[in-house]
Amino acid sequence: MTSKHCNFFNHFNFLTLALFSFVIALGLAAATASVSAEKRNITEKDLFDFVWIGDPQVSPDGSHAAFVRVTVNEKKEGYNTSIWSVPIAGGEEPHQLTKGDHDSGPRWSPDGKFLLFLRATEKNGKPEPPQLAILPMTGGDSFVFTDLPKGAANPTWAPDGKTIAFTSETNAEDLAKQEKKKSKEEESKKAGSGTAPASADEHESDVRIIARAVYRQDNESYIDPKHPTHIWLVAVPHGADEKVKPRQLTTGRFDEDSATWSKDGSQIYFTSDRNDEPYYELPKTDLYSVAAAGPASAGVKITTIDLQVGGFGPGGGALSLSPDGKQVAFTASTTRPINSYTQPDLWVLDLLPNAKPRNLTANFDFDVPGFVIGDSAPPRAGGQNTPIWTPDGKGLIAVYTKEGKANLALFDLPVAQDADLGRAGVHDLTSGNQGVMSFRALPDASKLIYVVSTPTRINDLFVLDRATGDAHATQLTHVNDQLFSKLNLTEPEEIWYDSFDGKHIQAWLQKPPNFDAHKKYPLILNIHGGPHVAYGNIFDHEFQWMAAKGYVVLYPNPRGSTTYGQEFGNIIQYHYPGDDYKDLMAGVDDVIKRGYIEEKKLGVTGGSGGGLLTNWVVGQTNRFAAAVAQRDIASWEDWWYSGDFTLFQATWFKVPPFEDPQEYRARSPINYIKNVTTPMMFILGEADYRTPPGAGGEQMFRALKFRKIPTVMVRFPNESHELSRSGQPWHRVERMEHIVSWFDHWLMGAPKPEYEIAPQEDASAKKGSMPVK
Repeated sequence: MTSKHCNFFNHFNFLTLALFSFVIALGLAAATASVSAEKRNITEKDLFDFVWIGDPQVSPDGSHAAFVRVTVNEKKEGYNTSIWSVPIAGGEEPHQLTKGDHDSGPRWSPDGKFLLFLRATEKNGKPEPPQLAILPMTGGDSFVFTDLPKGAANPTWAPDGKTIAFTSETNAEDLAKQEKKKSKEEESKKAGSGTAPASADEHESDVRIIARAVYRQDNESYIDPKHPTHIWLVAVPHGADEKVKPRQLTTGRFDEDSATWSKDGSQIYFTSDRNDEPYYELPKTDLYSVAAAGPASAGVKITTIDLQVGGFGPGGGALSLSPDGKQVAFTASTTRPINSYTQPDLWVLDLLPNAKPRNLTANFDFDVPGFVIGDSAPPRAGGQNTPIWTPDGKGLIAVYTKEGKANLALFDLPVAQDADLGRAGVHDLTSGNQGVMSFRALPDASKLIYVVSTPTRINDLFVLDRATGDAHATQLTHVNDQLFSKLNLTEPEEIWYDSFDGKHIQAWLQKPPNFDAHKKYPLILNIHGGPHVAYGNIFDHEFQWMAAKGYVVLYPNPRGSTTYGQEFGNIIQYHYPGDDYKDLMAGVDDVIKRGYIEEKKLGVTGGSGGGLLTNWVVGQTNRFAAAVAQRDIASWEDWWYSGDFTLFQATWFKVPPFEDPQEYRARSPINYIKNVTTPMMFILGEADYRTPPGAGGEQMFRALKFRKIPTVMVRFPNESHELSRSGQPWHRVERMEHIVSWFDHWLMGAPKPEYEIAPQEDASAKKGSMPVK
């Protein structure tokens, strides 16, 4: 064959191949378009189908992970929790272990033959306190084996697997009443009259006598000094028929926390702050021990820790015992100097009298553990994170947060006891734009299991081998894949911009699906609370849904946010709100410069500290067409007197309001109410003790009504400050609907008669006709 023929056939083959490829490409494009067309935008009611994973625990042999699966209940008025298991080797679907609607807190026995957990039930339609339950892993049904009037919490196995320590608020009076009630019921049954009626002398007063400045806690109700949290012990039953009687181990009028068994099981270490009114002093924590076999006692104090132990996300403050049993590790913040924000660090403490804690991360300028805030952490049974020792005792594994990300790292301990702990090495174990929500390790710490959230993943359980790293991590669960395969979710765009003084600010833009940069979109500025928390690389339903409704959502981390170091976090001390407002406006300006934002269609919203800043924003500028302040503060003075925690220390203000009222008023949004022209909605929880409505939205609402500025309050019965994160599912959905409806009305012109005092007159009605009464 001639070269001419060869060229001809080559050319023919090329054309054929090109045509064939073109046809395939068309088919693939059509298929892709078809798949895209099948997907839909996320809605607010998709929350009802979300699945959350909490409190993962590894079996002693390292073969399985138990975890709590959290779902919305059938009535959509609460949440169901059950315990599931999945092989750590992967390749299998998780399977359900317990059948209760409110099972949580799984804890493997040391030999792996039993799974201890908490089970809560209902009686006469009312929730009962959780009790200890156990599931034989070799076969058989689970059974409950405690019946304490105030229930049980925080169970932990003794090293020999024969005893369980737990906490309870039950006291002797409760037990006596319980026995009396049981006796009367038995007598009534014998007499054939059923349940015995309550007598007049059994009336229990519901009047509260308040003598402490801190007397209630948001999402927890009123504090009862007659019911301190104590440590109890109970023998492990061998079967449902064996009756065991718990005994109280610690006594006194103070709470105990972080119960930790010694290696030989003879002692239990715990923390307590034995000060009736601790708000008069700087925070501290005392470490105690108590003999497990001894009589009930107050314990023996080992040392005083001049640190604020705990309060930094899941498990903050929990103790982790070293492999040799001679030290404990924990996370805590220093209390001096007095800051608005003090970065949490990783500490170790020798279990010796009067020992002083040593800071492992003094020169590591990020939060250990810290956390990234959102609306989609497990609303129930999230569990605790405690630092994990390596078997040789030379390192600790913990979560740290940096620039909106939460990942795992190994922190080295220096070899010499007197070495500089503040210069320990740090080795990343996970990486990427994600948030590690909770984690545990195999007994030899060779593998880690951890729950991951990303902007397009609510949460899933992963396992990594430390020898190969997270690049080869295995995904063990796919709990939301079925739902998310139907949704057109988008990744946010990470941006950085410079503020007025050169501060570099990180933020994210959640854009609508099928975003077109050549079009104009309305913008919602969403401000986080805290103020010392951070937005970041985790799933946020609210942002995704606002974007699906056609809005660009800007969510920045202004100064005062965590995950950017001590100086950045604390710079707003005595200046909040203030320059953080300028950071927010610089972010809005930066996004507008990109050319796809309609400048006359700007909205602003935020909750808690973000609600305070929303109120502040509309008092400083009229550039926003609508605002929604959620769980907000209007008057610092009124909040100082009514919030569920005190500002008796010079953290946010140098002196109390009666000593310098002008300082409080200068930083209170209500002081600028005359400047507000922006239509405002206020989202309020009627059981919110953290930011009581009377110190926030109620004031703004009444003042705006006086000034005839369009405004509404939306009040949620029985909801605490946690409305958006763990409130009743229907309320969470309605909250989002009202926020977006307000913006739809004022930014997009959508009619919303429910926000009007009276319905608008029908345009078709005849002129001069009598109004309908």
